[in-house]
Amino acid sequence: MKRAKITVVGAGNVGATCALYCAQAGLGDVVLLDTPRAGDMPKGKALDLAEAAPVLGYTSNLTGTTDYADTANSDVVVVTAGVARKPGMSRDDLLSINAGIVGSVGEQIKATSPNAVVIVVSNPVDTMVQRMCDVTGFPHSRVIGQAGVLDAARFCCFIAMELGVSPEDVNAMLLGGHGDSMVPLASCSSVGGIPVTQLIAPDRLAEIVQRTRVGGGEIVNLLGTGSAYYAPAASTAKMVQAIVRDENRVLACVAYCDQEYSVGGYYVGVPVVLGDGGVKKIVNVDMTLEEKALFAKSCDAVRTNVANMQKVLEAPKQA
Repeated sequence: MKRAKITVVGAGNVGATCALYCAQAGLGDVVLLDTPRAGDMPKGKALDLAEAAPVLGYTSNLTGTTDYADTANSDVVVVTAGVARKPGMSRDDLLSINAGIVGSVGEQIKATSPNAVVIVVSNPVDTMVQRMCDVTGFPHSRVIGQAGVLDAARFCCFIAMELGVSPEDVNAMLLGGHGDSMVPLASCSSVGGIPVTQLIAPDRLAEIVQRTRVGGGEIVNLLGTGSAYYAPAASTAKMVQAIVRDENRVLACVAYCDQEYSVGGYYVGVPVVLGDGGVKKIVNVDMTLEEKALFAKSCDAVRTNVANMQKVLEAPKQA
């Protein structure tokens, strides 16, 4: 059986940790790539990961490189490249910088791995997925973003903390953009099959929902420098696993929606069936009237960001 080839673009904290999780899970051989100015850093990290294999018991081949030729014919490409948030910054503050970085990466992926499924992690992720799709020209099903798995994990974590239960028994779902406008669906979240709305008072649940929305910023402020990487990397590796093992997992991902949810042709966070080849199906869920209103507001924020990105990209041409 052919072993999957997984490339992680960006050998920083999220990228290197994602490479570790993919190797530990035996998902395939992993190529860790960074820019030429990184020098031998990606080689050093890949060697460090390889030396951990005898201890952790994985057999994946690990390669560190600054040359896209080493990534050729990857089955999955994870894009973590970009500038991370600093305290006081929103994900949207990264728009102009990361649009250029993601565009450049997309051109390289198109040339070296034309059949890959691309998972974008770079922020603001809803807009960066759109940028990646525009540059590569890949089918929408093969260009997706990581956000909902992470946001759902944070929601599950906070619910488990509140109730003093195992996070393994908590299931949650989120829709909309990745950021302060995201929509954690309390109506679709449960603990051991029991609706969370029966276990947590409405006011307290609203506080947990809000903490989920700003969960990334909370970690940025606590760290002082940099942003979260363990949970984002684990969430991305979960998506990689669903794809390379054709698991048909129902996961919240940043996916292209047109008629679905009446989005009208944008990438937003929705539940999808994820497996071989990427998104196989978008899953429709019923929302409360309040959740529908919040989702519409979140989609408006995504549309605004995409429009702002287009202005940024077109500005040099008009100069």
